[in-house]
Amino acid sequence: MKNFRSILMAVFILALAACGPRTETDSEVHSPEVAADLFTFEHDSFTAFFNNLKSLCGKSFEGKQIYMKEDRESWEDKHMVMHVTVCEDDVVHIPFHMDEDRSRTWMFFNENGELRFRHDHRHEDGTPEDMTMYGGYADQERGTATHQVFPADAYTIDIHPISADSEWVVELKNDMSILSYQLHHEGELLFEAHFDLTQPL
Repeated sequence: MKNFRSILMAVFILALAACGPRTETDSEVHSPEVAADLFTFEHDSFTAFFNNLKSLCGKSFEGKQIYMKEDRESWEDKHMVMHVTVCEDDVVHIPFHMDEDRSRTWMFFNENGELRFRHDHRHEDGTPEDMTMYGGYADQERGTATHQVFPADAYTIDIHPISADSEWVVELKNDMSILSYQLHHEGELLFEAHFDLTQPL
């Protein structure tokens, strides 16, 4: 019996040791230089634009419809508010509310050095809508620290083929006093909203 108890005690001690603090191997330890590279954009305009968005972190701003193409439903009477809620090294989230509709979040993030913009649409229970996560990668040739153009990417075209010639433009106008969100299709402006960055809520 004593031998049996001794064996049980030895197994228990070994089990505790196995559950102890995990030590990273040399291959798992990232140097500061490698970690920094994970959040580096390939183009200076992406970095500058992303940092300008991050400077708005923790603030909310009212907006309004500036333009809607005539044959589309107007949002002129909608109360629009954007909230800059998540600002990390590789991602910025901006929930965009219209009246009581809180289904939309704009997402800007670093994907392998590229600046990507997506629209996250969710139902009230948090489940994704059928049309969600659409958007595109910034066009480096047309981008600046205050202006980025996002042509529809392959995923967007796959779930919504009519968006093949669509572009979203996000612009920080008049020395960061206005954020402009625009939707273009086949070179024509369909919708534009302005958010007043000079008067945080």
